[in-house]
Amino acid sequence: MADGRDMTERTANSYIHGTEPTEQRRLAELNRMTNPRFVEFLRVVPDMWVLEVGSGLGILARDVAAAATRVHVVALERSPEQLAAARRVPVVQYLRGDGNHLPIQDQRFDLVYARCVLEHVGAPERVLGEMRRVARIGARVGACENDVTLLRFDPPCPTFEAVWAVFQEYQARLGGDSRIGRRLYRLFRRVGFSRIELSIQPDVHWHGSPGFDWWVQNIIGNVESARHGLVTSGFATAMQIDEAVHELTELAAREDASSVFAWNRAVAVRS
Repeated sequence: MADGRDMTERTANSYIHGTEPTEQRRLAELNRMTNPRFVEFLRVVPDMWVLEVGSGLGILARDVAAAATRVHVVALERSPEQLAAARRVPVVQYLRGDGNHLPIQDQRFDLVYARCVLEHVGAPERVLGEMRRVARIGARVGACENDVTLLRFDPPCPTFEAVWAVFQEYQARLGGDSRIGRRLYRLFRRVGFSRIELSIQPDVHWHGSPGFDWWVQNIIGNVESARHGLVTSGFATAMQIDEAVHELTELAAREDASSVFAWNRAVAVRS
């Protein structure tokens, strides 16, 4: 069993994508495309106090704050680079901190959520347990996470699929879990929730649909953000990654191409 410092170091190093400007631009566009459906899932109402764990660039926090009147959002983020780049608005309070030990008193918030955070931490149950701790009785606690095995392209892209498989192995080496979305119900149960609902948020695209080109570029960006780590750790060669990107680029130009993916979501009521 790792001690506290080992766990902190593991968590600090488990973010596979990095915080380079190109990655921040990808995340900003991903927010623009996916935030409206996720905000609807959160069911924000007036006068809520909301905590977002892992706020990144703060784009989602801003959209949550704008979803109803007099909503106050506390956006917690560990990375100083992400906090420095966050899009600040008066109704969002930015706080630097670690999800393993939230610097917040018990039963403080009406809504607590995390999106694409649990996949990057070494102890997701600890983070989810902390989210439960700071939620008021009757509050909603929600999460949206990846199971990257749900990604499908047609026609198939075999080199990309091989790189995507080692991408998952590399993230596991870092201490993350790219398939954690399938475990959300079990995780919520383990930290004490009983009233849990599961749902999915689909991303379905095809050639000629408005989001298809963006979606392919988003997946390319995922691979490129991990390129250095994949190569230096021996999980893939630069040539393999180049070929995977080439396959996806060619796919985007095909009139018969399509893609299917689904985000895994869970929400529970704090009792």
